[in-house]
This record gives sequence, structure tokens and C-alpha cells, in this order.
Amino acid sequence: ALVGWMGASAAYALAAVLSLGAARSLAGLPEPATAAPPRRHPLRELTEGARFVASHPLLRPILLTAVFFNTAWFILQGVYVAYAVQSLGLSATGVGMTLGAFGAGMVAGALLAPHLLGALPFGRLVALGPGCALVAALLMLLTVALPSSLLAAVSFFLFGAGPVLWTIATTTLRQAVTPQALLGRVSAVVMTATFGARPVGAAAGAALAGWAGVEASLLASALCFAVQFLLIMASPVPRLRTLPQAA
Repeated sequence: ALVGWMGASAAYALAAVLSLGAARSLAGLPEPATAAPPRRHPLRELTEGARFVASHPLLRPILLTAVFFNTAWFILQGVYVAYAVQSLGLSATGVGMTLGAFGAGMVAGALLAPHLLGALPFGRLVALGPGCALVAALLMLLTVALPSSLLAAVSFFLFGAGPVLWTIATTTLRQAVTPQALLGRVSAVVMTATFGARPVGAAAGAALAGWAGVEASLLASALCFAVQFLLIMASPVPRLRTLPQAA
């Protein structure tokens, strides 16, 4: 909305000021004193974390699901603005409003999370995120045949609501099943793999759009979202009744 009202330069300047304000707020957080850490071997520690994730029957499918999700999500992110302007006929404000639905979905999902944790078996709550993402991807693909800013906004809302439930549930699960001494290494492996998939997805989406059109990128994104849903549903994770504990 700000880009449509005051132009891109002013909106980016405002974003920079807000980011500096966030950094200033974080810089004021007190940090407790800690003892000097022992001598560490980063490569060996990363190998231990990767081995633990790869051999764990719950963490392995969660990691694979997250990698496919992030790849698919950034295939879509890489082409959405051009698609929204050229095919959906949206203005800068219209694009911002549909993208803003993503944030609204995240807030709604976070507010619903405590209620769903009490109402659903834990494994179903985990699977809810990939399921919502697949429905959202299919809605976005539907806009190829039925161009609609409303469908795009609903799609982004679901992309926000479902995956934030996934983030809450899987982070809780990872911390529950990982021994305390391995938690930092396991988290590093998971975060590097999932965030590392994002530039790969964005590059793939842009390359595919340039070669076969934006619609091909939307289809590829939907197929990857289908894979991530099938991966988690084929694993033992959805059958969890309660939160397991570390061995």
C-alpha cells in the first residue's frame, strides 16, 4: 500500500528505518555472563548433528518435508509479483494486499495454535501445515484459469496460517526428541538445509518462468507442495498422539 501511495524509494527508506529500530531494540537485551566454551571441532559437530537427523525416524521426514516446502514456496515467491501484475492485473497496492494476507494468516495461525494443540493429536497438528500449504498452492494454480485477487489472497492467507502451525509444532518436536547436548548442532543442520533451499527455489522458479512461462512455475510449485505433503503423511509423524521425549 505504501509503494502505491508514496513510491518504492520512500517505502524502502521507511522499511530501513524500522529495521534499524528493531536492531536497536535487540541491542538493548541483557546477556548473562557465560563460562569460556571448550575447544570445538565444527566439522565433527556438524557431522554429528547431520547423522542424528538422518537416522531419526521423526526428524528425517520433517527435514525432507521442510526442504521441499521451502523450495516450492520460493519458486512461487520468485515469480508471484510479475504474475500478479501481468496475469492478475493487480496494482502495486493490490500486490501488497495479497502479500499482506500471508502475514494475517501467520497471526491467525499463531493465535489458533494453543487451541489446536489441545483439540488435535500432536501428529495431526504437524500434518496440518503441509496440508494447508498444498491447498494454498492449488488455489494459486487455479488463478491461471480463474484470475482473481481474492483467490490469491486466500492462498497467501493459508500459506501463512498452516506453515506457522508447522513451525510451532515441529520446533517443539525437535527440541523434545533431541538430547540437550545435540540441540544446537541439530538445529543448525535443519535451519541450514531449509533456508538453503530458498535461493535454490527462487532461482528455479525464475529460470522455469523464463523458459516455459510463469504458469509452469506455478505448476512446479504445486507439485513440490504435493511432494512435501506426501512425505510427511507417509512418515510416522502424523500418527503421534502426544509429544514424544528424547531417548
